[in-house]
Amino acid sequence: MIEPMGRRVLPLDEVRADGWFERLGDGAPQFRELCEALGEKVVAFAIVAGVRITAVALDRRAPDASVVSFCLGDEEDEHQLPLGELRRRLASSLLADEPFPTTLSASPTAQELQRFIGYRYLLLAPLFGLTLCHLELADEGEEDEDVEPPRVLVDLGAARDLVPLSELRQLIKDRVRTEGQAAAGASPFAIDLNVVPKAAEANAAGQWSKTIELLGAWPGPLSMLMRTREGQELAPEVKASLARALGLLGTAYVELGNYEWAEEVLRLGIQWGQAVGGDATADLFRRLGHAHVIRDRHGQAIGLLRRALALGAAREDVLPLLARSFVARERFVAAAICVEEARSLGVDGEELEATHDRATEALGETWARFRAVVPASFGER
Repeated sequence: MIEPMGRRVLPLDEVRADGWFERLGDGAPQFRELCEALGEKVVAFAIVAGVRITAVALDRRAPDASVVSFCLGDEEDEHQLPLGELRRRLASSLLADEPFPTTLSASPTAQELQRFIGYRYLLLAPLFGLTLCHLELADEGEEDEDVEPPRVLVDLGAARDLVPLSELRQLIKDRVRTEGQAAAGASPFAIDLNVVPKAAEANAAGQWSKTIELLGAWPGPLSMLMRTREGQELAPEVKASLARALGLLGTAYVELGNYEWAEEVLRLGIQWGQAVGGDATADLFRRLGHAHVIRDRHGQAIGLLRRALALGAAREDVLPLLARSFVARERFVAAAICVEEARSLGVDGEELEATHDRATEALGETWARFRAVVPASFGER
């Protein structure tokens, strides 16, 4: 394997745990019966969490009310909980934070790799259809500010994705959290697209908190769904609706000042939108660019806003933002031209005029003389 420049590539063949849960059930009819009664995820979570299930009083009319008897670790004391509560507690225990090593030796052993990634995540990953192929991390001795975070190449069955290790852990946590909240027999990806128009109405009315109430629980499940075969096979119109929903949610977070989360949500929306293209993706790049403008990250904003224009975003929405970023980066000619085109499209306002004044003041008489000879002219688009 050719290693990326400045990166170490460590195969994970010896440490990943593909098929561990299936092997437990080989030749064990009672194990399969237990999985059918409680659900495979509950049984798997119990094993990972060190919980031994000893008996089940099954209530087929209300599965979550079934009483489960269990022991903790090597203890002999028996406890009982309803299935629904046990599921939530198992998920909670698996979501607890744990320390991880931050460095690896030049030739790490399998145990070092397991500790670095996390034993828990190596066991949980295959439960959600994720095969961990290799770990990429920076070479030893690189300056801290230049070091990229460790990344894992994940095989999703129909595709592969290089995911930062911290993001992989969070994705698995999100899926565990969703499973812990699901009722017995319910789909962990029960997303109601009927709430998207309601969220659009809430945004139009400036009711940002209502949008978050409607859509705030979506990013976690959608992050994991994207990395499953089920997600990849969704109809294009469904993917477009999911992208639009995440755009609405990201905007709500921007308006409430939660910029870090807004950017994460909008980037997730872009990932969903890029699968189908169209106006939804262009609008998501505009929204993400706007979030960067507000945070004075103008270099990043320029690239995102240009991408929005290339994908067909409404120029009257993008150009004022782009002009602000150009002025902030002292690219005054580009800023002045953006303002002029925005004006030609009917955009006005104090902020646009202030941007124009800053740009033309910086350009001075040279710009005035240039415009006297070459008037601004923007044709039909």
